[in-house]
Amino acid sequence: MTPKEVLEFAKKNNAKILDLKFMDFPGIWQHTSFPTTELEESSFEDGFGFDGSSIRGWQPIHASDMLLIPDDATAVMDPFTKEPTLTMICNVVDPITKERYTRDPRYIAHKAEAYLKSTGIADTSYMGPEAEFFVFDDIRYDSKEQCSYYFIDSKEGKWNSGKEENPNLGYKPRYKEGYFPVPPTDSLQDIRTEMVLTMMAVGIPIECQHHEVATAGQCEIDMRFAPLSKCADNLMWYKYICKNVARKHSKTVTFMPKPIWNDNGSGMHTHQSLWKGNKPLFAGNGYGGLSEMALYYIGGILKHAHALAGIVAPTTNSYKRLVPGFEAPVNLAYSSRNRSAGVRVPMYSPSPKAKRVEVRFPDPSCNGYLAFAAMLMAGLDGIQNKIDPGEPLDKDIYALGPEELKNVPSLPGSLEDALDALEKDQDFLLKGDVFTQDAIDMWLEYKRDKEVNQMRLRPHPYEFALYFDI
Repeated sequence: MTPKEVLEFAKKNNAKILDLKFMDFPGIWQHTSFPTTELEESSFEDGFGFDGSSIRGWQPIHASDMLLIPDDATAVMDPFTKEPTLTMICNVVDPITKERYTRDPRYIAHKAEAYLKSTGIADTSYMGPEAEFFVFDDIRYDSKEQCSYYFIDSKEGKWNSGKEENPNLGYKPRYKEGYFPVPPTDSLQDIRTEMVLTMMAVGIPIECQHHEVATAGQCEIDMRFAPLSKCADNLMWYKYICKNVARKHSKTVTFMPKPIWNDNGSGMHTHQSLWKGNKPLFAGNGYGGLSEMALYYIGGILKHAHALAGIVAPTTNSYKRLVPGFEAPVNLAYSSRNRSAGVRVPMYSPSPKAKRVEVRFPDPSCNGYLAFAAMLMAGLDGIQNKIDPGEPLDKDIYALGPEELKNVPSLPGSLEDALDALEKDQDFLLKGDVFTQDAIDMWLEYKRDKEVNQMRLRPHPYEFALYFDI
């Protein structure tokens, strides 16, 4: 839409409120609202002011004034508000220079796409994330000086198989056996369908939805692939819609990678391909039907995987998921059809348009704009420097013995290790000024100070089981 068309769209839909959404640095949508009488054609240049010092990882208080510039191409009606509400995703701009803000994750994604075009390698990077999530019926948690706890409950949870529910009707998915059961075992079919239809109503193409492996309501909805920035926009709508549909039904959604111990965690396997014009560039005569370019792309992903982990698996909880035994891709190898490898080559279709690379170690706690941009930059580095990914590993890596495994590199074991790797290996992100040094430094500082160190300082409940009687 043009600004004029947005105003007409608002009038046609009787919009009373304008809601502006934007992404903070860690990866959570923020918003501010105005009467639609405040929206004019000039608003798409002049913007709306807000306090950048109150946003995590952004401005100091002495330079706090920032502008939100609505992106007219993102205008839709919010599906959850009581009053008709026009909503748009915004870009963040400095009010004095009128330049895009370097810590705005959306800007970083836009710069990654621009850099791709500048290389001449391709003009479009397609991303297709498979974001998994849990739907719980109750969640309570707290961490104080004298106590720390969480309590999760789900009507689907296997731990409730013996609960007096007056009546308990059974059909609780067993641990690690939640993949594809029909209702009544899958109790969330209708809720996921509502999520799907809501996503489609705001313009997100959906391919399928289903229950996932874990007990206690693990789900997945697959969006169709889209250009990098558009896909990151879609991912934010995806999370917003899942959470709000669940809330309508007195349930709650979490995208934590590992909320439940001893069962599968939630990943965000991300399918990727490069196109130029209308030509897919990853199809060829190499391994798995891939082109030489695609294999070099894999080489870049594998070479920079430790650094990437600090962005695509960016929480301390991510590394509770990235452990052997729960279908998590901890091993840095590539293979066709093989879900035990960190990078998989899907073989569902022989069509050149379907040829893609699936990076399996990201999880849905990541900031999509940063994660997609970082993976693209790693892949491009592989292409530019012709990084050989080595030989594929067409074996069940989880079943390999110690002798075979010692030659297979693995992901970092903690967020701290991943951030250390990112600090040492970041040149590929700085190309084209896609990630600025300031943005990377702030990311490292924020993650270490607000997450790694905070976890380090607090006793863990299980430590009492281990050590109280020592």
